[in-house]
Order: sequence, then structure tokens, then C-alpha cells
Amino acid sequence: MNTKALTAEFVGTFALVFIGAGAGAIGAGGLVGVALAHGLVLVAVAAAYGPISGAHINPAVTIALWFGRQIKAAEAVAYIVVQVLGGIAGAFWLSFVLGGPGSGLGATNLAGSVSPLQGVAVEAVLTFFLVNTIYNTAVSGKAGNHAPVAIGLTLAFCILMGGPLTGASLNPARTLGPAIVTGNYADLWVYLVGPVIGGLVATLLYDRVLKGR
Repeated sequence: MNTKALTAEFVGTFALVFIGAGAGAIGAGGLVGVALAHGLVLVAVAAAYGPISGAHINPAVTIALWFGRQIKAAEAVAYIVVQVLGGIAGAFWLSFVLGGPGSGLGATNLAGSVSPLQGVAVEAVLTFFLVNTIYNTAVSGKAGNHAPVAIGLTLAFCILMGGPLTGASLNPARTLGPAIVTGNYADLWVYLVGPVIGGLVATLLYDRVLKGR
């Protein structure tokens, strides 16, 4: 197993939770600030670690790329394990620097007007956009060095729309970290199922329709 790749996935997911969820926890810049925090982390991590691990930092992305035959099963499982551990570590570190989990640690929760099924629909379509961008920039190689920017901006615009509805996780590890540290598992399944569905649909679209164009 590639230790460098696993380390990159751990550090990248840690950063996404510590910075992204942290921005939400301290109210940095409101919704725009949270969107930029997540998006900029993804730009930086994709640029720094893309050549090492692919910079998935998201189990839904890893599952989608495994489904699309971009990564082997054993490697995908290892990626997911370290991504989850990185997300938990990021949430624990955030809890420490904020003096405990009282802030909520930027946990993703459904708005009162959003049902669990609607939450799945939101998380699925937003993750579809993210994975679609990953396939058509990084995987296809068409965007070159601009791929990290496109991917980060996609995450940012998804959060701008979906943040008020579901928190716009698009990432099971991003949700699991704060959920475990705060002990709040409400509607957790939404954030596990929705992103995976969206990622798989994006993979099918790329593989069956867009690939090679």
C-alpha cells in the first residue's frame, strides 16, 4: 500500500474538516466564508496532493472512482479508512482549539423544512456536480493545471446553494468527523447515502456519454 498516498488523504481530509467545518463553527464570513473555506482547501489540497494520491479526500469520490475503474478495490478501502480517520482527527483538533464541541463544530444538519429524502436528493445532486467536475477535468486530463481550481470552485458553489438546506457536506468523512465528536448522529444516513448516489451517477454519465469527447 502506498504510504505517501494514504498520508496525503489523511492530511487533506483533516484540513477540509479543520478549516471548512471550523469556518462554520466560528461563523467566519457566513455562508460565503464557509463556501470559500471549503473550496480553497480543496484547491490547495488538489494542487499539492493530486500527483500523490489523486486528492480524493472524500469517500464518495473514492467510491465513484473505484466504480469507474480509476482505483483498485483494496486501495479504495484504504483511502476511505484514512479519510474517515482524518475527518475525525480534524474534528477532535477543532474541538480542542475551540474549547469543546459546544459550537457544533460545523456539523452538517438538515434545515427544519428539509425532509431526509429531500436531503438525500440535495446531497446527491451536489455531489454529482463535484464528481462530474473531477472526471471532466482531473481524470480526463483536459483541464491540466487548472483542474484543482475547477474542482474547488465546484465545491464552493455547491455549498452556496446547498449549505442552508443540508449543510452541503457532499462528503461522508466531512460529516462523520463532527458527528462523532459532538455525538450528534441525526440523519447521518442522508450524508452517507446521498453523496455516494450522486458520485455513482456522475461516473455513469462520464463513462457512458462524456468520456473521450
